[in-house]
Amino acid sequence: MSEPVHQPDAEADDRPSRPAMLRGFRRRCPNCGEGGLFQGYLKVVDRCPVCREELCHHRADDGPAYLTILIVGHLLAPVIHVGFTRFRPDPLVMATVLTVAAVALSLYLLPRLKGVVVGIQWARRMHGFGKVH
Repeated sequence: MSEPVHQPDAEADDRPSRPAMLRGFRRRCPNCGEGGLFQGYLKVVDRCPVCREELCHHRADDGPAYLTILIVGHLLAPVIHVGFTRFRPDPLVMATVLTVAAVALSLYLLPRLKGVVVGIQWARRMHGFGKVH
């Protein structure tokens, strides 16, 4: 008895992940790329104002925060090492500069990474994004 051949699902191909992630990074609707994804700083709109795609299904939870910490830590760790070994600044100056850099970078990245996570969920039809309306 032969195994059934798995045919690629047509639904999986109609929502490519890369464009959805890039649209999410730009804080735009993962479906059309035109409508704004957020109402305020991090609140995802329930429905895209342009294409009317429902976005209330997202479950980003803590994922964007973990990604933000991971990226900011990996970017600033070499800066801390090189800055301290090469320039030997006063510890208070270095702490102040790095604190400002970490906060600014975190505030910049957090909504963009949340958009990426929502875009991935939309493209992969996770958490109710695949339901037919």
